[in-house]
Amino acid sequence: MTRVEEAIEISTMSDQTVVKKSIGRTVKAYVALTKPRVLELLLVSTVPVMFLAQGGLPDMWLVLATVIGGSLSAGSAAAFNMYLDRDIDAHMHRTENRPLVTGEITPRGALIFSWTLAVLSTVWLWFTTNWLAATLSASAIFFYVVIYTMILKRRTEQNIIWGGIAGCFPVLIGWAAVTGSLDWPAFILFALIFLWTPPHYWPLSMKYKDDYDDVDVPMLGVTRNASQVGLQVILYAWATIACSLLLIPIANMGLVYTVSALVFGGWFIYESHRLYNQAVRGNEARPMRVFHASITYLTLIFVAVAVDPLLPF
Repeated sequence: MTRVEEAIEISTMSDQTVVKKSIGRTVKAYVALTKPRVLELLLVSTVPVMFLAQGGLPDMWLVLATVIGGSLSAGSAAAFNMYLDRDIDAHMHRTENRPLVTGEITPRGALIFSWTLAVLSTVWLWFTTNWLAATLSASAIFFYVVIYTMILKRRTEQNIIWGGIAGCFPVLIGWAAVTGSLDWPAFILFALIFLWTPPHYWPLSMKYKDDYDDVDVPMLGVTRNASQVGLQVILYAWATIACSLLLIPIANMGLVYTVSALVFGGWFIYESHRLYNQAVRGNEARPMRVFHASITYLTLIFVAVAVDPLLPF
């Protein structure tokens, strides 16, 4: 092989590597648009409810179909959110590396991607589960994109309370996918997530208070001092645990769920009081401790929701 041929071969291999890297980065950027970490949390609240609705082990194909549809739906809502918030994302440290800010994805590409996922998720759930699950999925997208992102987020400190309703829909979707209807246990779990969302998100708003303040988004961590936020976290944490206990008589829950609701709920309340006490005493608050505790709490509670129907006690 001559030097010229060697040079051509090296150049070709280099071009192929660049193309592969470019495709890989683009795919990764589009995946980032769906907020995978949030997606995981939403799925944690969907599958266990299907076990409860079935009263045991649900059809695995139905579970898979619901997970796929729910993932597409949640990904669509997240992508719409990034498209609409790209102006403020560019000025916040927490979001400055999002693909629309870095330019890895164009606004037009993100919008097309968002609509594609929205349509696909609705059609998929309609044909693989039922019309009710599909309708609830479309409603969740509408609520998160229009009610929360477009209307509430930049206008009121109550944004996450009412906007958080969108994150409650997965429990209804999971229940509807199994039963074709809705019942009180699903509504109790809906209310549980509704009450859980503020004490989950407000500590995050404390951590990134300056970011939200810079872009004029009135999160509670910006409009109130640390002790006031801490008090609100406590009140909603207690309400969350009280709501979780309602499921015991309404869904005839057994020992596993009952013990889990009391033990993990007690831990969540302890962490909430700890945050408040730190703020009142003027010590450096550690809001992310409550943020992570809230995620662990919700995950363990829904694991208990799934396991409880499988056991005779």
